[in-house]
Amino acid sequence: MNGPWDVHSDCTPDCAAHALPRVPAARIARRGAAFARTVRRALTDGERMAEPGRLRSHARALLDALDIPVEGAAALTGGGATGTLVVVNHISWLDILALLAVEPVTLLAKREVGGWPVVGGLARRAGTHFIDRTHPRRLPHTVREVSELLAAGRSVAVFPQATTWCTAEAGAFRRATFQAAIDAGAPVRPVTLDYRQQGLPSTVAAFCGEDTFAGSLRRVLAARALTVRVTAHPVLWPLDGGLDRRELAALAARAALGGRPVTAVTGGGAARPAVVLRPAAPVPPHAPPRDTPAHV
Repeated sequence: MNGPWDVHSDCTPDCAAHALPRVPAARIARRGAAFARTVRRALTDGERMAEPGRLRSHARALLDALDIPVEGAAALTGGGATGTLVVVNHISWLDILALLAVEPVTLLAKREVGGWPVVGGLARRAGTHFIDRTHPRRLPHTVREVSELLAAGRSVAVFPQATTWCTAEAGAFRRATFQAAIDAGAPVRPVTLDYRQQGLPSTVAAFCGEDTFAGSLRRVLAARALTVRVTAHPVLWPLDGGLDRRELAALAARAALGGRPVTAVTGGGAARPAVVLRPAAPVPPHAPPRDTPAHV
């Protein structure tokens, strides 16, 4: 535990399991070599990696090296004068690559992510904003920083569960960063990441508890027919519904953690429509990156 912000997950490395037989050793070796080459190529880009087009290209190339297609990709941003707060469930280090492969956005992540092998280096070079959870007094500063980014037109992706879980339905959303969307008048896009093997639910990509990056990477390299589905749920517009951050976090969690119907509750307990729901626009597989400035 690193501090009072820490969230405990019941998931452990034992949760991660293959849903199908492993691929042959020769394929594992080919994937590993391809992944290493792709990582080296990305890291040599230096500061140019922050360019949206390059960022998306590197993310896609890394997933391609691991034979992990991204399914159901849709736009993450919600349009309008501000950026979009993209709120995502958290399962794996692969989550970052999957998001960036769909649409490059600025990433807000816990400080520990910066120390992860491979992904941490890529995240640092790409300009990720890191949260130091050992200093909770910095929370208002972090919220203000995210609000300023959104107001400037930059979309920001956050993992409100604050830790990883082995499935898309577990955990809960912490509400602090939702205040940034309210302050900036920005839309919120709930997103669900879901890993499958030949259509079967799979926890093989989970990176939980005391798991090591090496151990997780070995499982991923050996996974047969692993895919990641990125589901962008209808946008929530907090100002349209007059929502506070508690209600907004609950609505976003209801959508992202299982795709449940989105309704809100008034102070008197009566159900009401939450907000104006605006569906995502599909993005072609090779669509050019949006003009919204983004660094991760």
